[in-house]
Amino acid sequence: MKGTNMTTTARHSTRLSRRAFLGAMAAGVGLIGLPVRLRAAPGATGPAIAFDGDALILAKDILSRRDGAGGWKELSAPAVGSILSLATHPGRPGRIAAGLAGGGVAISEDGGHRWEARSQGLPYAPVTAVTVAAAEPDTIYAAIRGDGLWKSEDAGRSWGLAMDRPWLADAERDLTALASVDLATGMGGIWIYAGTETGLTRVPDCFCRWQDVQPGDAMDALVSGKPAPSEAPLPEGETINALVSAASQPTRLYAALPSGIWESQDAGVVWSQRLSTSALAVAVPPANADHVVAVTGDGLIESRDGGANWTALARA
Repeated sequence: MKGTNMTTTARHSTRLSRRAFLGAMAAGVGLIGLPVRLRAAPGATGPAIAFDGDALILAKDILSRRDGAGGWKELSAPAVGSILSLATHPGRPGRIAAGLAGGGVAISEDGGHRWEARSQGLPYAPVTAVTVAAAEPDTIYAAIRGDGLWKSEDAGRSWGLAMDRPWLADAERDLTALASVDLATGMGGIWIYAGTETGLTRVPDCFCRWQDVQPGDAMDALVSGKPAPSEAPLPEGETINALVSAASQPTRLYAALPSGIWESQDAGVVWSQRLSTSALAVAVPPANADHVVAVTGDGLIESRDGGANWTALARA
């Protein structure tokens, strides 16, 4: 790939994931018998998208950036592995977090031109989703395949376990998408919403229990045990490929599913379908909740009216 001005510090944790270790011990298997996972080759396979201010960052085959209405420019992808997920925060312009297929998180502080591996303490497994805390731009969450939700409070320089994987439909489920949502109903105003292969779940920032999305505040939901409302939920049994909260209007959520793009205007209680084409990724700029960009099997598309109408977004 073009652009060799990249600097990367590859300091991945080499320890086994907590779950792999416990699973091996429970099965009576010595650690020497566990498979060795190879580091992924460099590249930006994606698809993953995120807005850095008004600039769109796209990881699909290559890593590229489109500033405003300008053309696309190819960026140097992290040398430590292919990108599975991207996250940004309006309070830290230029900072991009990338979850890597080969394990770990890479951070760029200059809009995607140079990357540094920041994975100290993370299990060495694919990072299927990343998000930045809505009110704390130095706090990053990472979903680790086969493990759970991990948290860094120092922009990825160190990590600790925040929450196990949710138990849904009689099994522990991997997290496929993450969004930090700033809502008055959360514990301290923050929820972590997560997509799985079976649907949507969330946890308040007390990290006490995964729960269904429902009206009311976090404490009411924790003590009531009431089921999620049946009125217009997301389709059951579908993998949520991507999830985003509009920074300018936090109750506005968009989700990318095999059945299309879905929108909620009430923080995930009621959803409406805005696109019926299978969607792989979705992003919203921080200043405009009506501007939606999505990756589908046919390419890159955008809507300027909250998903009512869509047009192709050319990529050079």
